[in-house]
Amino acid sequence: MLRRSSMVTLLAGILIFAACGGGNGAPSGEHSPQPAASPTAAAVPALPQGNAPVELVPADFVSEIDNPYWPMKPGSRWVYNETNADGEQMQVEVTVTSEKKQVLGIDATVVRDVVTLVEDGSVKEDTLDWYAQDVRGNIWYLGEDTKEYEDGAVVSTAGSWEAGVDGAQAGVVVPASPAVGLTYRQEYYAGEAEDRARILSLDERVEVPYGGFDGCLQTEDTTPLDPAVREHKYYCRGVGPALAIDVASGKGREELVEFEQAAP
Repeated sequence: MLRRSSMVTLLAGILIFAACGGGNGAPSGEHSPQPAASPTAAAVPALPQGNAPVELVPADFVSEIDNPYWPMKPGSRWVYNETNADGEQMQVEVTVTSEKKQVLGIDATVVRDVVTLVEDGSVKEDTLDWYAQDVRGNIWYLGEDTKEYEDGAVVSTAGSWEAGVDGAQAGVVVPASPAVGLTYRQEYYAGEAEDRARILSLDERVEVPYGGFDGCLQTEDTTPLDPAVREHKYYCRGVGPALAIDVASGKGREELVEFEQAAP
């Protein structure tokens, strides 16, 4: 998940969590906050760490992703302007499809992520990501099918993985009960995808072309595959990812310019 911008304590066993709201802020202006997810008190795996295996039970997952920090209603669409560390300008379009992908017996939501070069409009990357939400409200990342292009031809599928295949393990992209200092892995496929996150703040102010938001969740994303990579991401209630900054280079930046939320 750091691919475009390079882009810990081990918890074991099964824990029972009670969900709590994350952050007290709300988007400013015309953007209205969404209600927090309402998970049931069920046993689900602790937030995954490192390469530790997790056992996911399909019955512990719900059909809709409504975590307030990244609600993924089919038909919702995000558009970002991105400048990488080399100064290359891209547009990123993320769309929640109505398709499902079964991973480990879980019906995962398929989200398409297309990166195009601003210079000539050519597709640089086309990825299908697979997400699912458990009964607590954690958004799990179950894998991706990614293709990189040059001159209209696929030149690489590096970074593709699927939980349960070839040792790959699911991760979490947004926890149900975020707290400052909380750590978790986002994905694990040895040597290919090993992103990790740490929560830095629950009360950040974010200004992007789409609008201004208060009370945003800030994470620091890293990977042991490249210790020099360090990215700060900001998730805002009712909208989702709004801003990503490549703090390692001080140059890369991805910011939300358009958001279309699917009708109820």
